[in-house]
Amino acid sequence: MKKNQLTLRRRGYILLMRSLMLFSVGITCALLLFLLAYVLVKGLPGVTWQLLSGKPSYLTDTIGILPDILNTLYIIFATLLIVIPLGVGAAIYLTEYAQNKRLVGLIEYAAETLSGIPSIIYGLVGMLFFCQFLDMKTSLLAGALTLVIMNLPTVMRTTQESLKTVPQSYREGAFGLGAGKWRVIRTVVLPGCVDGVITGCILTVGRIVGESAALLFTAGLAHALNGFWASLNSAGATLTVALYFYAKEQGKFETAFAIAAILLLLTLFINLLAALVGRYFKQRRSL
Repeated sequence: MKKNQLTLRRRGYILLMRSLMLFSVGITCALLLFLLAYVLVKGLPGVTWQLLSGKPSYLTDTIGILPDILNTLYIIFATLLIVIPLGVGAAIYLTEYAQNKRLVGLIEYAAETLSGIPSIIYGLVGMLFFCQFLDMKTSLLAGALTLVIMNLPTVMRTTQESLKTVPQSYREGAFGLGAGKWRVIRTVVLPGCVDGVITGCILTVGRIVGESAALLFTAGLAHALNGFWASLNSAGATLTVALYFYAKEQGKFETAFAIAAILLLLTLFINLLAALVGRYFKQRRSL
């Protein structure tokens, strides 16, 4: 009798937990679908060729986000150009070279702490240090350097975890063949974890695209159409900053929703690309 009661109680508990988990999954999926549908329905009708290919003009009263799109691409390229060598190099040193475990633990703790700092604080620090102390003024370069500090822990920790997944036997086999330390890392370790490194970099791009608070203080709100080098030394608004500008400062919510739809589609594309790249390299490594 007691065994039957215990069995019924256990089945009831399992059924309750399963129902709660399904309810949580349903709520999460419903919120996601509602957000996607609401933004796309409100924003896609406002996405026109004039909006994508033009620039804002007060004389003709036209709105265009081509400068904002280019500024977003410029700041992504400039940030990745700096953060990838720094992050991957730091991860290689901590995983393959560092012998002091306390120092490694301290650096990892500092990286975790930096990951949890609000982006608005990065913006204030970037404005004080890069824009004022280093006299860079408000520019895309100051914004890119601020984003480097923000995303360095992400790239470093992602690469670290990828390096740890490479079996130690690979290293020992390469050492047994007479290869040096750096040659083993370059030809054996890094190719074995390249899927995690690339995935981390693509996810970093997603964070760069969605950042606005830090760039408001460092990159500025200008909508000028310049070349790459000229843009780095001048103020410029990215898509997220432009969304804030049109929604908060000018009250043009149709344009803001159009930019939001573009950002949403771009984010979905980046996440899909990260998943496909990770799956491709995982399958290639398993062959």
